[in-house]
Formats: sequence, structure tokens, C-alpha cells
Amino acid sequence: MGARGDSTTGGDGGPIYTPYALPGEQVRARVTGGRAELLEVLRTSPDRQEPACRHFGRCGGCQLQHWADEPYLAWKREQVIEALEKRGFGGARVEPTIAAWGDGRRRAALHAARQNNQVRVGFIERGGARLTPITNCPVLAPALEAIVLKLAPLAELALPQRGEITLQCLLTDSGVDVSIKGAGRVDLLHRAGLERLIAQANALNLARLSFDGDTIIERAKPTLRMGRAVVSPPPGAFLQPTALGEETLARLTLEAVRGAKRIVDLFCGIGTFSLRLAEQAEVLAAEGDTEMLAALKKAADGAGGSLKEVSILRRDLLRTPLSSLEMKKFDAAVMDPPRSGARQQAEQIARAPIRKLAYVSCDPASFARDLKVLIENGFTLTKITPVDQFRWSPHVELVAALER
Repeated sequence: MGARGDSTTGGDGGPIYTPYALPGEQVRARVTGGRAELLEVLRTSPDRQEPACRHFGRCGGCQLQHWADEPYLAWKREQVIEALEKRGFGGARVEPTIAAWGDGRRRAALHAARQNNQVRVGFIERGGARLTPITNCPVLAPALEAIVLKLAPLAELALPQRGEITLQCLLTDSGVDVSIKGAGRVDLLHRAGLERLIAQANALNLARLSFDGDTIIERAKPTLRMGRAVVSPPPGAFLQPTALGEETLARLTLEAVRGAKRIVDLFCGIGTFSLRLAEQAEVLAAEGDTEMLAALKKAADGAGGSLKEVSILRRDLLRTPLSSLEMKKFDAAVMDPPRSGARQQAEQIARAPIRKLAYVSCDPASFARDLKVLIENGFTLTKITPVDQFRWSPHVELVAALER
């Protein structure tokens, strides 16, 4: 199985990638260059299973619903192992993949557009630009799915004359938060248009509705509990896709830095790790997004005496990483960078007196690159655990614990 979820076989000019086929199968396919279109499965793998969704094969949200859980999770672990091997860490022990699916995804970005004079809401098909309308979605948490399937009337009011919009939907403890991107400025809407949007938000029982960060209506403040703190995320804020995934990543992270007294949390977001870390240590939370930092600080202050001191620092860590000198008073660090990784930040951590590090990654390749910098500067990899939140997709996350 290739890294993007396509089965591979050898061809005269290199590998041939076949979507929706499985390792060990014999198939009939139409081959164009290095890609193949599956026409018929002639010999079926015992690992093949019936897809859970009627949209499978068209919707781009899932590529691997036809693969049984055990080999699928083992393959995700293999992705981490292969990334490490390419950087010279073939002997590293990788734990079994944790399936952190829980009740399903609490966060999803859907698209809406006009098709044949009707407004459709769904996901973009794989490898293309066409929208696949959905009538069910088994990867979503049921409470979120119920709202998502009713979004077309709201989307129709928000859609511009041309193009499409993105509806970022988040299931919170107080209801579903919908943040629409691409609809235009709220202040350009007529009063009647605003009233219709508010009516739709009320009909859907949304906690909040916003356009490009501007709140249209807030019926209940969206909140999420993170350890002892309660956070109200700003519209469109990044969060882990499943509640169980967040809890799993946080547990592994706290284990990695246990015993530390002062911890710096880099790329902290709204406090997924900071607020839990602050139950045992003083924390400096660094992040480039002002609104997410403000939400984190407000949550920390609102937790009263149940947390130790939480300080915040606004910094674009990809452009200006926290220096080794700035980290001289910290004995542990947590780093959760974007998919591209954070080599420059890793270099600064390597020069700092940091003794323990939890590296949370959503890309094994960029993690393995950064790991090389850390290992060369005295760190030892003590544990690495893959975590699967994006069920039936090629994506895999991991938490690595390092010490020196």
C-alpha cells in the first residue's frame, strides 16, 4: 500500500498506483502512465471488507473503507517505521497504532456550491475539483452529522453568485459552531439577509454562526473542556479532529514530560496541551495566532487556583523560532508544528538546556527529518506512538518522547 492509500505494483516505468485495490489482490485495471483505474477485482484479499458509506469511491474524504481495521492500522505504523528508516533510525521501536476514533470526528470542513440550480453540500472528490454531495457520513460524530446534513438552506443564503464556500463545523460541549469562509463581509449583507441567516441558525440550534471570523449570532458560547479548564475557541480555530484523539495525544504528551517543573509549549493553539500541562508545571504557551492565544489565556485565568502559572507569547515560530537563550529556564518542551515540521525550532531546542521533549507530529517524514537534528545533539528517542484520528484516510499522527 502506497503512502497515499493506493495499492502499488511494479510496472515497466516504475510503480503503478491503483486506488481501491488491496495488497495481494489480482485486479483488472485500465493503466495510464503510473496510474490505474480499477475495473474488476479478480482475486480478493481476505482483508477486504464492505465499505461503510454509500459515497465511498466518489467522495474524497475516505480512501480506505474497504480495508479491515487490523491491517489498516498496521500499515499506519509501517508509515512511521519507513520514515524513520529513511533517516537512519531503522532500529527505533514504534508502538502499535492507537485507534483514537471515539464517537467520530467532531470537526469537519465541508464545501457548498450550486449544481444544476441546486445548492449541494459535501466533500471534494479525490483528485479533482468536483463536489460530491453527501447524504450520510459515518466518520462524523452522530451529533455533528445530524447538523451537517441540514446545512444546504444555510449555505444557500451564504453562497456568492459564483464560486463556493467552506463550512468549518465544530461540535462543542454547547452545540455546533459553524464558521463560513468565502461568503464575503458581514457588513455588506442586507438586514433581511442577516435575519434569514439568524433564522436558519436558530432552526439548526447552532451554538454560533460566523462569516470569515465575524460572528453573525452566538446563541451559546462554544466551549470545550481541556483538563480542568474550559476553552471557548474562536471561529475556525484548529482543534484535534476527535475528542478521543485529543485525550490520547494529551496523555502521551504529559507522560513524555512528567516531572518537569517549567515547560514551554510551542505551536500551542488554544491550549490542547498547555492547559493540561499547567496542572503539574509552569507553562509558557507560544503561538502565532492572537485569537487562539487569547482563548487559551482566558481559559487558564478562568480555572482559578487549579492551574499553575500560564504565560503566553505571540510568535510566528516558523519564521522566528524561540531561541535556545529564551528557553534557558525550561526543563521540558512540547512541540506540535504544522505538517511541514519545524526544523529551525528543533535546532534551537537542541541547543537549549531542555531535558525532556514531546514532539507531536501529523507527518512522519518531517518528524523524522527534525528528529535527526535532535538525536545528533544528544537526545534519545524513548517512545514513539502512532495515533489514528482520521479513520480510513492515509493520515497518521504520532507522539514521540525524547530525553537527554
